[in-house]
Amino acid sequence: MKRETRKEEIIITAAKLFKDKGYSAVTMRDLATAMGIKAASLYNHINSKQDILKTIIISIAEEFTKGMERISGSKLSNLEKLNQIVSLHVNIAANNTDGMAALNNDWMHLEDQLDYYLKLRNDYEANVMQIIHQGILNSEIKDGNPEIIMFSMLTTLRSLYLWLPKRELLAPDELAKNLSQVLIEGFNK
Repeated sequence: MKRETRKEEIIITAAKLFKDKGYSAVTMRDLATAMGIKAASLYNHINSKQDILKTIIISIAEEFTKGMERISGSKLSNLEKLNQIVSLHVNIAANNTDGMAALNNDWMHLEDQLDYYLKLRNDYEANVMQIIHQGILNSEIKDGNPEIIMFSMLTTLRSLYLWLPKRELLAPDELAKNLSQVLIEGFNK
């Protein structure tokens, strides 16, 4: 197992603090205290609190983008692509619940990276919408409002970071399978 660098430790600790208190409420002194070091020592590893936020959010957004590129470029059916999107969200959320909280709650604080983040997010949603549209056209998905389908799926998937820590024993593959059944197949018998 790879040992974390001091910068990685700072980022992980900051993500937890951002989740617990919110980005705006966390100070560098709070972060230093949580790390057990002096605030000035943080600057040996990072430039600013803003750089930490950018690292957290942009790395996760780029992870989603890479996953979406793989999914949308595959030869899978549209229904299976939606299942893969559910799995992508479950795996990213399961591996980084604190970072997902920052992605969902603090993205608007991104200053010079805000436009880049919004492009990644909008492109991701456009890909989901395209898969849903194509699934409806191919009669793989019930004819319905694609925006409502996308909103329902992504709202649930984006909030997994709130629910997952309470379900530590739930395997990500099993959760993805169950979520796909509910979100994609629905509640009908």
